[in-house]
Amino acid sequence: MSRIAVIDLGTNTFNLLVVEVDSTKLYTPVFQKKIAVKLAEGGIKKGFIAPKAFQRGIEALKEHHQTILKYKVETIHAFATSAIRGASNQIGFIEKVKSEIGIDIEVVSGDREAELIYYGVRNAVEMSDELSLIIDIGGGSTEFIIANKNEIFWKQSFLLGAARLLEMFDFSDPITVEQTKIYTNYLRKELQPLFDAVRKYPVKELLGSSGSFDSLAEMIAHRFYSPYILTAITEYTFKMDDFNATYETIIKSTTRERHQMKGLVSMRVDMIVISSIFVNFIISSFAIQKMRLSTYSLKEGVLHYILNQSV
Repeated sequence: MSRIAVIDLGTNTFNLLVVEVDSTKLYTPVFQKKIAVKLAEGGIKKGFIAPKAFQRGIEALKEHHQTILKYKVETIHAFATSAIRGASNQIGFIEKVKSEIGIDIEVVSGDREAELIYYGVRNAVEMSDELSLIIDIGGGSTEFIIANKNEIFWKQSFLLGAARLLEMFDFSDPITVEQTKIYTNYLRKELQPLFDAVRKYPVKELLGSSGSFDSLAEMIAHRFYSPYILTAITEYTFKMDDFNATYETIIKSTTRERHQMKGLVSMRVDMIVISSIFVNFIISSFAIQKMRLSTYSLKEGVLHYILNQSV
């Protein structure tokens, strides 16, 4: 038995996963934790990590490192995505982490991030020979992958993360119909490569990876069912009526009202509006008939890669 830690250095959160690996390369989760860092705050439009966000990132990694020591982890794999990938002070952050904490960070390209997300989702969700559209809405970027259980047919990372979009658009509270139209027109323009890909590889199912989709599932569970329906699962099938009702509530709500919504963590109170409009835009644009949540994402994809080096 050996223990491996994977740290996903995302734009919104730094996510730690500690697993125990047996001799057959099967792993069992031992510990998981997300720490909000909001790396995009105050700097992403200018292409750098602002001082306060920079320090939040360092402190989060120090906390994760203490956990890693506690669980006697033998190997650490830390992967940085959009906010660090696009930051002019990327090297300064990486070097500070190495000198102060002793963790080496690998910055992954958007293309590689999409590939790793696919492996994570495929390990969580029962996929078939039919094509699915996998979406991971991050803070700095959003990855789209068209794939089935065997292979990826198309993938691309777009600079359309929820935190980045929030910095870009000055929406009122609540968002107006006109602002929603401006935003979706922007998405339509930026996502032309996706529209071209879906014409070539038609999809009917959306697989939402972690993040915003976790929040939507939690909100739906609290509102219509019980939060316990999401316990110890790796996939969840949304009822489209549940999503539509939740979507309508979200886009008509104020920030204050969203703070009171069960299942919505405070860090996503602002971003859930951006994200839910994004999801609704994709559903309506491609006549999506089924939507599922994958609770696995990049970090589980990284584990798959580590334990199956032939991929």
